[in-house]
Amino acid sequence: MTSIGQSIEALVSEQGIDRDLVIEAMKEAVKAAARKQFKSQDKTGESIEVDWNNEEGTIEISAHKEVVAEVENPSTELSLVEAQELAGDEIEIGDMLLIPLPTEELGRIAAQTAKQILVQKVREAIREKVYEEYIDRKGELINGTVKRFERGDMIIDLGNNLEAILPKQEQARSETWNQGERIRVVIADVSKDQRNQQIKASRASAELLKRLFEMEVPEIYDDTVVIKSAVREPGDRAKIAVTSNEKDVDPVGACVGMKGSRVQSIIKELRGEKIDIIEWSDEPSVFAANALSPAKVSQVRITDVNNRKMEVIVVEDQLSLAIGKRGQNVRLATRLVGWDIDIVSEDVLKKEIAQKMGKMMASGEAVPITALQIVSSAQAEDLKKKGIADVETLATTTVDDLVEFLDISLDEAEKIIASAKDIVEVRNAQAKKVEQENDSAQESDNASETSETPTDAGDETPESVEDTISAENSAEESNAAETEITETETIESSDSETIADVDAEQTESSAIENNNEENLSKNEQ
Repeated sequence: MTSIGQSIEALVSEQGIDRDLVIEAMKEAVKAAARKQFKSQDKTGESIEVDWNNEEGTIEISAHKEVVAEVENPSTELSLVEAQELAGDEIEIGDMLLIPLPTEELGRIAAQTAKQILVQKVREAIREKVYEEYIDRKGELINGTVKRFERGDMIIDLGNNLEAILPKQEQARSETWNQGERIRVVIADVSKDQRNQQIKASRASAELLKRLFEMEVPEIYDDTVVIKSAVREPGDRAKIAVTSNEKDVDPVGACVGMKGSRVQSIIKELRGEKIDIIEWSDEPSVFAANALSPAKVSQVRITDVNNRKMEVIVVEDQLSLAIGKRGQNVRLATRLVGWDIDIVSEDVLKKEIAQKMGKMMASGEAVPITALQIVSSAQAEDLKKKGIADVETLATTTVDDLVEFLDISLDEAEKIIASAKDIVEVRNAQAKKVEQENDSAQESDNASETSETPTDAGDETPESVEDTISAENSAEESNAAETEITETETIESSDSETIADVDAEQTESSAIENNNEENLSKNEQ
């Protein structure tokens, strides 16, 4: 085997490329070089042909020429005499001959061109092979070694002269890696890019979490437990929703493992990232309540089905836990469930409902069924179809009818009707109170109107004003005289009262002195 044949075999074994692809690449490279070398014989190079001799392991270069009576184009035509000398007397005009060209005449420049083209073709063949091999493995978990760092990106050696790139945005913030460390990543994307690494890996994808659970939990691997969805904020927290295909298997318990052994190994692989394992439900309200774990949810209301919006009601001490640090818990739950979740405090909601009820009661409007927290939106729609659109109508509905309308238990029906009756009673009491207040206000207004004497000073003439002033002056003089007499009498009476008071005080003081003298005489005895 020639050196060319040995090089081809070595390339095939090292790179794992198909042998025929390498031979075709070599033939194209030599053909391009031959076109440059034999321009004098064929300006266009269209007649030149390159073949591979598999038995000898050599490349053969030849040119196609047509046998003609008179040669007009020497690069593509050959005279009959020359053709018969080369191939024998059987050659006739119009035949095509394949004339061998000497490969030794290929110069240094032509050989360099052939080498460059061959290297390029081989690279393209290798990239095509890698693409075909890994394009169907997207999301798969692979192992590698940290090879080097380039401007924040990490280059991972996958073996077999193959590298993958782990971009900075696909790395977890809390993770630090050193050169030579073993690392697990998932394949995020595969491209045919000629400049950079073809395989793009990820440590921040939710697929990594899924693949790790598949490795650690046998029930997931054999499809007894199914992963429905998973979301992550890399390095901080993750949520994964699982369900079981068998009633006897607890999906959450299977993922946690004995004393948390299974989930702890995954947390260790993710460098301490917290993981919430959620039981999946096809009912959005139940799924949302589970997704907000570890917070405890009081009630879930679907506010807009078309736009996938819901309200989750929690008690005041669970509000911060449901929202999470910087909204992380509710943000992950929203992505996991696929609905917009609005967290509402139960106390705030009660105040809002009380205000709305008060306005409705004051205006005399009918209270809608949706004002009842115990009635869901779907149940309210069902009742509306049955002609029950407000709380008053609901309060007069029998328990048996409500059970039939909503397909609920007797206890639930009794609670709903009791809530409706309570609202009606409150409304009646409020209306009665407002009526009493209105009656008392009316009575007070009537009393004030009766006691008032209206006067109109604007119609008085100057003469009447003067008469009025003189009358007022005379009245004031008489009042002053009467006042002086009254004050004199008052002073005289007060003086007499003062004298009487002084006499009484003297009598009391003399009595006290006599009493003290008697006590002293007793003490001396």
